[in-house]
Amino acid sequence: MSDKLEILNTRLFAASRQAVFDAFAEPDQLKHWWGPHGFTNTVPEFDFRPGGKWRIVMTASNGTDFDNHATFEEIVEPERISYVHHLPMHVFTMTMTFDEEADGTRLTWRMLFEPTEENLQLEKFLAAANEQNFDRLEDHLQNQTGKA
Repeated sequence: MSDKLEILNTRLFAASRQAVFDAFAEPDQLKHWWGPHGFTNTVPEFDFRPGGKWRIVMTASNGTDFDNHATFEEIVEPERISYVHHLPMHVFTMTMTFDEEADGTRLTWRMLFEPTEENLQLEKFLAAANEQNFDRLEDHLQNQTGKA
């Protein structure tokens, strides 16, 4: 199908599709849950439109900052978001889909990387980090709606 390295994570959230979409689309929400456990965030730039730039500074629990830069490619509210992550490392394309199901919203993250040795070594770490990201999103949605 593709010569790209794919990392795929999916989870069902007990929240509306719009609520899950908005948790990403609104930087005041996004900063509270983005990243693996132990990270805090600031969002100095978030131009949520195709071609718009997104910058999020993720701060690890040891104080190390990771200044991430991305460009949005496609936004179809509340169905899909696609962006290219440029810096500081891990150049990849992320596509997020938001699918309605009987018990809530299934969020799927599909990350596509070049199959470099570095990326192959990071594959398990990133898949696990995405699950932590989903844990944090689930907690955030529960706090926002009281029913996630």
